[in-house]
Amino acid sequence: MTDFPVPNLVPLPVLLPLLGAALTLAFRRSPRLQRSVSIAVLAAVVAVAGVLVWQTDVRGPQVLWLGAWQEPLGISLVADRLSALMLLVSGIVTLLVLVFAIGQGQADSDEENESETPLTIFHPTYLVLSAGVSNAFLAGDLFNLFVGFEILLFSSYVLITVGGAASRIHAGTTYVVVSLLSSALFLVGIAAVYAATGTVNLAQLSLRIGDLAPGVALVLQLCLLTAFAIKAAIFPMSAWLPDSYPTAPAPVTAVFAGLLTKVGVYAIIRVQTLLFPDSPLQGLLMWAALLTMVIGILGAVSQSGLKRILSFTLVSHIGYMIFGIALATPHGTAGAIFYVAHHITIQTALFLITGLVERLGGTTSLDRLGGLAVASPVLAVLFFVSAMNLSGIPPMSGFLAKIGLLHAGIEVGTPLAWLLVVGGIVTSLLTLYALAKVWSQAFWRTLADAPYATEAAAGLRAGTLDVEPATDPATAVVVDTEPRTLPRTMLGATAAMTAVGLAITLVAGPLFAYTQRAASDLAARDPYVTTVLLQEVRR
Repeated sequence: MTDFPVPNLVPLPVLLPLLGAALTLAFRRSPRLQRSVSIAVLAAVVAVAGVLVWQTDVRGPQVLWLGAWQEPLGISLVADRLSALMLLVSGIVTLLVLVFAIGQGQADSDEENESETPLTIFHPTYLVLSAGVSNAFLAGDLFNLFVGFEILLFSSYVLITVGGAASRIHAGTTYVVVSLLSSALFLVGIAAVYAATGTVNLAQLSLRIGDLAPGVALVLQLCLLTAFAIKAAIFPMSAWLPDSYPTAPAPVTAVFAGLLTKVGVYAIIRVQTLLFPDSPLQGLLMWAALLTMVIGILGAVSQSGLKRILSFTLVSHIGYMIFGIALATPHGTAGAIFYVAHHITIQTALFLITGLVERLGGTTSLDRLGGLAVASPVLAVLFFVSAMNLSGIPPMSGFLAKIGLLHAGIEVGTPLAWLLVVGGIVTSLLTLYALAKVWSQAFWRTLADAPYATEAAAGLRAGTLDVEPATDPATAVVVDTEPRTLPRTMLGATAAMTAVGLAITLVAGPLFAYTQRAASDLAARDPYVTTVLLQEVRR
């Protein structure tokens, strides 16, 4: 009887958004019903994820086998401490970003008599995206993980190109080509794994990978890691991200920045800990983490457009997560998991704030912005808090997450681990510099002091699409609308997202303890493997 709720809960984070997507399509002529269904569905997903966090922490992994196929063809959904935490954080993010998007759609409709985002397309596609994220986190086999990635690809391509502008189509094309390349490589890896082991189930693979010849296992690991590294935007396979994200609508960019790359990071954590615990590629992962951190943040420092600055910081901070994974210790893995949860919330909040900056100032170019602290003190506070959190200023969660990773690196004590520690500190300082530059130029100085403020203001008054100065043609997005006020719904959703980041600071102690228990389970492997295989036998 104690296991009765499990089959009813484990698939719900996938099923509820899919059912919601069908309902929103049925209600396509009623935007109000679409909004109500979408909010209700994602709120339910958050509630279910919260219960799964409690269940996995108290009772261990929760498993549901789908269909009646014989081993090894069965499809399993597995929720353990790691996947349950990812479900909860992603559910909160998707819910708050949806509220922001609804507020933006209503405000645009009020001001322009038509919404920039076709709601009949947006709501079902957004819910399918949520289902894809949940499916990836719950997948108990490599092929179902591939299906989750493909659901993400389909829905994210629609969202990134919504509106039909040439820049969005171009960015969407780049994004989809890269995604298809990584998906093709992942599919080749799945085929190779099945050919070598006779299964793609993760629990069964954990028992069979060790029987392979070391060279075969290494090739399989390289193939899977390369596919996941492209999706996670790890250097040198990260160049696509800064060109793809900035052109999308603000809520789409926010949810992409918060979640999509983290699904790739999650896949790396799962595969490294479960299938390749004694990886010979630990040194390679360390170098990848270091280069991702340093080169990403150097790219951010060199930009003068807010969206591109944040896109490069997103790439850079993926390096911190790979840092923890590469250490291959329980403390390193715990630090990586904590950092993922922290970064999802903070990066999402910063991109939502960027959407409000663009709405208020008419541009995201730092050369054309100024006086935002006077124009909207609330927006200035939200940016300052999130920027300091991402930079790792004590006592915020960004500082605590970095301390956990640095401590794990010092514990390992190898020269390469120490180099990563130094690289992490340098990256944190440069992050502070990049975001302080944004604060100084966009919020603190007056608009009259902005180098191109006069040209931007004249173009906005004329209602024409302005262009970037020839000396820096690709640093920002300039819109062709008058600066507008900030709707309360959008501002409230952004404030709530910022508050979630601060809440992680308040619960950092219990959350760190939780991530340490999750990391211990991943290192032991037995809780996951035993639960999945025993559940399969009981069928």
